[in-house]
Amino acid sequence: MFKLIVLMFYLVAGLGWYAVAAEPAKSIEKHRLVVLTDIEADPDDTQSLIRLLLYSNQIDIEGLIATTSVHQKHRVAPESIQRLIGLYGQVQPNLLLHQAGFPTAASLAALVKEGQNGYGMSAVGAGKASQGSDWLLQQLELNDPRPLWVSIWGGANTLAQALFQLKQKYSQEKVRALVGKLRVYAISDQDDSGFWLRKNFPNLFYIVSPGGYGAASWMGINEVVQGADNTSISNSWLAQHIQQGHGPLGAAYPDVAYAMEGDTPAFLSLIPNGLNTALKPDWGGWGGRYQLYIPDRAATDPDGFNGGIAVEQEPRPIWTNAVDSYKPILAADYGRASRSLEQSISSYRATISRWRDDIQHDFAARMDWTIQPYDKANHAPEVRLRHANTIEAQFGQGFELDASASVDPDGDSLSYYWFVYPEAGTAQVEISMNAENQSHIYVNLANKGKAGSLHFIVRVTDKGQPALSRYQRVVVLVKPQQGN
Repeated sequence: MFKLIVLMFYLVAGLGWYAVAAEPAKSIEKHRLVVLTDIEADPDDTQSLIRLLLYSNQIDIEGLIATTSVHQKHRVAPESIQRLIGLYGQVQPNLLLHQAGFPTAASLAALVKEGQNGYGMSAVGAGKASQGSDWLLQQLELNDPRPLWVSIWGGANTLAQALFQLKQKYSQEKVRALVGKLRVYAISDQDDSGFWLRKNFPNLFYIVSPGGYGAASWMGINEVVQGADNTSISNSWLAQHIQQGHGPLGAAYPDVAYAMEGDTPAFLSLIPNGLNTALKPDWGGWGGRYQLYIPDRAATDPDGFNGGIAVEQEPRPIWTNAVDSYKPILAADYGRASRSLEQSISSYRATISRWRDDIQHDFAARMDWTIQPYDKANHAPEVRLRHANTIEAQFGQGFELDASASVDPDGDSLSYYWFVYPEAGTAQVEISMNAENQSHIYVNLANKGKAGSLHFIVRVTDKGQPALSRYQRVVVLVKPQQGN
């Protein structure tokens, strides 16, 4: 029997027949995104773009710009982006059976542009505008109150050229206002323009791990973590769940040459999963957790591999590496259904790797959507709290956290796991709580400590295949003790 009766109707249009999904698009406001990619410098850009296309109904993609980088200095490859969009077009009707809002291949193809066909700052300046820099500037100038995210997978010189043109066109005040709308997430510095941007535009929001790639948070997407289960990033897992038997888009997913999907963290925080808070990088999410400070050059692995780009001391605060410590959660054969390991994993890469199985399972499910009808694929649960996302508490008191109203669209059984995310908060206080793998728990605060915020996360996972997880974050504001 169907797990859910899928109601569809077909509309006759000039472009053909289109299946309309039973599950409507969520009302969450989408993030705007322009991608700069040095696709063909490394297979991982192709891997990341395939994944991004499967989330194109949840992110407003406004540009896919082919760029250069230190690894590909003198060519851009927009034709490779177009090839993948063509394959996406073959599966887009089936994706619509599972969720609404997937754009047509033709609309995505119109967003493909060419950036500078030259390296770094040598290709930036008067008379060096490109199709890509013009398009990026046009999107920035749109009358849209939402920030514009620029996801940089290669070199940043197309953005540098766009802002160079911006300065030639507008007053200093207008430039500052428009630059204030940008949100940049760069996968390290892959040309010499990233540092120029951060130096010359002090109010430019910039997430990056400068220096050698070995000191980069984004490596958490593909790092083999000692003491954790790394199956979901193995070549055999990719072959089974992504590449083989998953239609034309899956077949186009290339084998790993250097590392799997190094560029993917640059857009993961834009996926609405209940945990991600893209505009608050210090809260943490699938794209990692970052803090705003001036990193010491010596701490950036300045002599490590980065293609030979000079590493300079950052002149002002940027969003960069932060350290998480966590204990992996594993299923138990007997007794408590899930529990955390005793061994802690602690690093800046852990801010991403801690969510990696959930990230990979979500990708695998969406790849299933490209070939399966609704009742043969899995769909993520919806986490519903029975209280507000922000609550107040006092030292020495307790409170209840309750996600028992959560539902699953496929009718699957749900598992729950509550945990504290101490690095995301500011309070320092001992807590005690009953079994964390229940839909609702009771938390007690110690009688003393440091006031501030505590972040509690509930991870709700269905028992479908692959198992999918969604979250809710509850921020508990711990009031100062009386007399302090």
